Amino acid sequence: MTTPTSGRRASIVHGYGATPADHWFGRLAERLRQAGVPTTIPALPTPESPDPAEWTDAVRADVGTPDEGSVIVAHSLGCLTVLRHLRSLPSPWRLGTLVLVAGFVDPLPALPELDAYIADGCDVEGLAARIDRLTILRSDADPYVPTGHTDRLAQLLGTTAEAVPGAGHFLASDGITDLPQAFEAITTATTTPTAPTATA
Repeated sequence: MTTPTSGRRASIVHGYGATPADHWFGRLAERLRQAGVPTTIPALPTPESPDPAEWTDAVRADVGTPDEGSVIVAHSLGCLTVLRHLRSLPSPWRLGTLVLVAGFVDPLPALPELDAYIADGCDVEGLAARIDRLTILRSDADPYVPTGHTDRLAQLLGTTAEAVPGAGHFLASDGITDLPQAFEAITTATTTPTAPTATA
């Protein structure tokens, strides 16, 4: 077993209709554990019919109050859920690394069934100042989350999104069963607080 390094720990938060066993989540968790980062993938309840309060509670139970050693990776609707959890935390708190994959805070034209969950999105003002390393990934053609939605979220968080060509919505059906860009964003992160920047 690999010895944990520097007190870091990671949580991978899945999205709508997914489970911890889907897409690239398990492979990323395996790679992080091999690198000495203990990693969990919480199973969010009723993923085909998500309830915002239940999902936020599940994220809260897994993530708790983060610190400089904490790493959170979220996909799609999981991004909004994580942002809402962070917004709910009393000050002070700090998050070492946040990776948002196909994130958004606006309703999705392709998935109107999520309108009630998304509602008014999330007020992200001030969150970036508490995150040491922020990476936002999007594809160049996402059938569910318009690229403009992820770019707007990045702008609200004071950064720019990194495009992954041909990644679709980062699903196994899109051929994405590994996400090295997320692994690199985590393993190249330093523990020194820095202003959020996009990865090259």
